[in-house]
Amino acid sequence: MQILVVEDEKRLAGALRQIFEDKKYMVDVACDGRDGYDQAVSGAYDVIILDVMLPKMNGFDVAKRLRKDGVDTPILMLTAKDTVPDKVSGLDSGADDYMTKPFSPEELLARVRAMTRRKGEVVLDEIKQGDLTLNLSSCDLISGTKSVHLNFKEFEIMKLFMTNPTVVFTKDDLLTKVWGYDSDAVDNNVEVYVSFLRKKLQFLGSQQRIVSLRKIGYRLAEGDERDD
Repeated sequence: MQILVVEDEKRLAGALRQIFEDKKYMVDVACDGRDGYDQAVSGAYDVIILDVMLPKMNGFDVAKRLRKDGVDTPILMLTAKDTVPDKVSGLDSGADDYMTKPFSPEELLARVRAMTRRKGEVVLDEIKQGDLTLNLSSCDLISGTKSVHLNFKEFEIMKLFMTNPTVVFTKDDLLTKVWGYDSDAVDNNVEVYVSFLRKKLQFLGSQQRIVSLRKIGYRLAEGDERDD
């Protein structure tokens, strides 16, 4: 299961990530409403955990925009706003469930399971993009008859690229999504792991490449497209 957590409080976002990863779910984190909307609108997630009081765009507006754009991913609002009008606003904005802080991890997991049952839970074993297949269980990257194992950071970066093939990720994006908000990692860490992945793509003989857009970031491209 792929879960998007939209939460600006770093410690809580980290705790939520740990709760879900302990259950072998894959988790992405967005730290403001606008970034959360941009990730959620891709439709790549099975569940969205959405705070209400967010910078740049509040959770009610995020949910409304997603529903207006035709995104039907189940949304669980997880917030400190606990009045009845708040709950009504959350559900009316498009949320499927509303849960207040503080919360029980066991209840949170049960509600997520209930939402995915209602939709018909889809658990993907692999992601495909062009001639590449990323096995989500084994962390193997495959092209044709060749395969190569990815370490955790390589896997997380490649998963981002393959699930968002048209998105340009800045180094800051990758540091936040792969290393986490509180990490001491720097731009050079991103450059090193992108280099590792490029070598593995070359070994596989894949037509997919990680290209650099000068002063912007990286994205996945196919064929002979050149770096800027």
